[in-house]
Amino acid sequence: MSKFKHSGIVGALLIALLAGSVMAAPVVMRASHQFPGGKGDVRDDMVQMIAREAKAANVDLDIQVYPGASLFKAEQQWNALVNGQLDITLFPLDYASGQVRAFSATLMPGLVRSYDRAKRLNDSQFMKDIHAHIEKAGAIVLSDAWFGGGMVSKRGCILEPNDVKGLKFRAAGPTFAQMWQLAGASIVSIPSNEIYNAFQTGVAEGTDTSMGSFLSFRLYEQAKCLTAPGTNALWFMYEPLLMSKRSFDKLDKKQQDVLIQAGKKAQKYYEDKAESVDETTIKAYKDHGVEVKSLTDAQYNQWIEIARKSSYAEFAKDVPDGKKLIDEALSVK
Repeated sequence: MSKFKHSGIVGALLIALLAGSVMAAPVVMRASHQFPGGKGDVRDDMVQMIAREAKAANVDLDIQVYPGASLFKAEQQWNALVNGQLDITLFPLDYASGQVRAFSATLMPGLVRSYDRAKRLNDSQFMKDIHAHIEKAGAIVLSDAWFGGGMVSKRGCILEPNDVKGLKFRAAGPTFAQMWQLAGASIVSIPSNEIYNAFQTGVAEGTDTSMGSFLSFRLYEQAKCLTAPGTNALWFMYEPLLMSKRSFDKLDKKQQDVLIQAGKKAQKYYEDKAESVDETTIKAYKDHGVEVKSLTDAQYNQWIEIARKSSYAEFAKDVPDGKKLIDEALSVK
């Protein structure tokens, strides 16, 4: 065998070995969310669980988690996800209602009311339609998660419509903004991770958000009263664990299956923990001298009446299948 022929064979073998090592390199994906990392926020826990499950499965999949809006700002995550710049996020879906108007149904006053009803809602035609909108836009759902919430104010308890008159109010989304505005509040627009500073500086005096955010953003240092979910929760928000369809389609079957199973596990983890998150938040607020109340049936019905005239009516008018979505959700018993 000539020297040159031998060199050619060695070179070919080296190229093959290098190609094999590249093929064996793990797929690295990025997960981003806006919530505090390493501070007990259950949403960060869910994303970290996906990363751990992927690593433990030994399917050459490595997920790097970027909490606290450190990779993408809160409002940038949806576009980054559907464009394939971001692989995974836990995202308040209503934040993308500017791109997909139907998503406002996932933050609609009084549409969920309790954690038990949220679980039933997950198996409904309403959620099948929401999933279809998500997939059409370019994402898939790994975990369904409904987060209960309420209201806090620097002025006093928010229990009846009169309690928000003249209040500078940060609303989580357009449907709640419409209701608060009809009740007499003045709406200010800021993302949830900026609420603390807004309260501190007087830019906002009241807000609605999830119980997890009330805790992790330490609003007990600023608020005078918390309206907690109780049995008449006005505020529930759908914050699913999502994956870019482009990113998902790049994975092999084993990697896809691992993520699907990890998503189911993260959903179960949250559902088992949801009400204890509320209890932890309520305790923290009481420990800091904040008054804690929940809506009575009569107070809840006052808000629903205002919601029907504002949020529900506007949504049914502006969104092609808006009335259908509201009716589907309300039909779940």
